Amino acid sequence: MPRPVGSVRARTTVGATAVVAAALAAAALIMVSLLRANLAGHTDLRAEMTARETAAELATGTPCDRLELDNTDERPIQIVDAAGRVRAASEDLQAVSGTGDPATTHGPRAARLLAEEDGDDLDEEDPRSGRVSEEARHATGRATVDGRTADYRFAAVEATTPDGETFTVYAGASLTTSREAVATVDRALLVGLPLLLGVVAGGTWLVTRRALRPVAAIRGELLEITGSGDLTRRVPVPRSRDEVAELADTTNQTLAALERSVTRQREFVADAAHELRTPIASLRTQLEVAAAHPRLLDMAELTDDVVRLQHLAADLLLLARLDAGDRPVSPEPVDLAELVRDELRRRPAGARALVIEADVADVPTVAGSRVRLARVLCNLLDNAERHAAAVIRVRLAAHGGAAVLRVADDGDGVPPDDRARIFERFVRLDEARSRDDGGAGLGLAITHDLVRAHGGEITVGDAPEGGALFEVRLPARRWTP
Repeated sequence: MPRPVGSVRARTTVGATAVVAAALAAAALIMVSLLRANLAGHTDLRAEMTARETAAELATGTPCDRLELDNTDERPIQIVDAAGRVRAASEDLQAVSGTGDPATTHGPRAARLLAEEDGDDLDEEDPRSGRVSEEARHATGRATVDGRTADYRFAAVEATTPDGETFTVYAGASLTTSREAVATVDRALLVGLPLLLGVVAGGTWLVTRRALRPVAAIRGELLEITGSGDLTRRVPVPRSRDEVAELADTTNQTLAALERSVTRQREFVADAAHELRTPIASLRTQLEVAAAHPRLLDMAELTDDVVRLQHLAADLLLLARLDAGDRPVSPEPVDLAELVRDELRRRPAGARALVIEADVADVPTVAGSRVRLARVLCNLLDNAERHAAAVIRVRLAAHGGAAVLRVADDGDGVPPDDRARIFERFVRLDEARSRDDGGAGLGLAITHDLVRAHGGEITVGDAPEGGALFEVRLPARRWTP
């Protein structure tokens, strides 16, 4: 299967090659610039050394016609006096241009004044000594030597003879060698850089392919899982403990969570169908009997079955909403103390004579749904009423920045082995108990999900009276409208 251009592998290769290309181009420009500057400085130094050697001979009194101005090392020399006349030149030097205007050089009187300003009295200290200027001017020009014209770098140095005559010595150094060196480096870079970029691109392509091989394996396994629907399968985890291995671990955790969710959903649907079948079958039986024998219809029993069916359907719908992540859109401040007092006041007396003792303290408000928090308290009280022998105790207090609600009874309690599964759906610890007394096993499951939806937690333990103690902790929050 051809890999698309927009793949991670292609983008990585293009990006790495572009970065290396930019870095190499910048390095090449810097290197060529430094090389050119270094060669130019070396050429200037060669020209200046030649000019100073000739100027030194003039300063010692050597006449212009006795100077050795051979051109064996390709350094043309030209000597110009203060009047701009060429007094001497190298052999085979036919033409010079670009060296500057000889008329700008200093005359003998100016040279003598400069010497006096520097503290050198030529007449008094050494009337037979000349002088070589410490400064040198550089310029690029052209010279024709032995019929061949080329570019040169010229250095101009002034020399004063012992007789006080001032000359300007122009000496040149060829630029051909330095330019050829730079051109050679340029050609090498033009050939070498593309080859190097090709190696970088190929290496990046291969390395990326190897690095992404586990990702391809994960993708292939996920495609097979999607096609087969088998959530028990897991993606392969590479041995290297890198980001790809972490991705594989996270993917397997997601698959495990998805498997548990699907299993839970299937069990929920099966249990719901089982629970709904009983009241529906009872209703059908009563209606069939009523159709055949109207006088035998028990309206009270029929109404109880309808109400039970209605409550069961409402509970199933609420659980489905909680599973879908249903949360209050606009949480409201809930005064738990007021909620508990209202619920205890309006709670009807049960069939058994139970005593409900309450210890309700004012606690900070919590954010959430008053209706759903009331459902939490109602479910806990209903559960306590089914199991209590004589007394139910309700206590509300604040502890550790949380509102703590405790509902205890003096019944048989919950065995430690069953405390983890008591909040599962359709779980009834006493299977022999009738469904009318024990309910459908959804009350505590709904309570658990409602508490979790409000950011709290619910636990069950032993009550001082010997029964079950349910404790709900809800985070207290400062309400800002």
